[in-house]
Amino acid sequence: MTGLYAEYVPILKAISDETRLKIIDMLSCGEMCACKILEEFSISQSTLSYHMKILAESGLVNAARDGAWMRYTLNKDKANEVLSFFAQITRDKNDCICKKI
Repeated sequence: MTGLYAEYVPILKAISDETRLKIIDMLSCGEMCACKILEEFSISQSTLSYHMKILAESGLVNAARDGAWMRYTLNKDKANEVLSFFAQITRDKNDCICKKI
């Protein structure tokens, strides 16, 4: 399972920021244009682009160009995969790493 941990590091880094967590919450309601996301924050468009790049690279958010703007959706499959991973590592199990120590 050791290699599996590394797979989730970019995702955990992506959600370790309050702004990005709020964006994920906003996208849980459905697709949003960058312009609508931007209205909820006191940040520049370039700062929003930075946050969205991190979220997209982690796989949690899908991005699609719509003219001059980007449209974003939550990748619910990836979000559910992360939830399953946490359920797996936090439950009591016979092959738990702590029982090998």
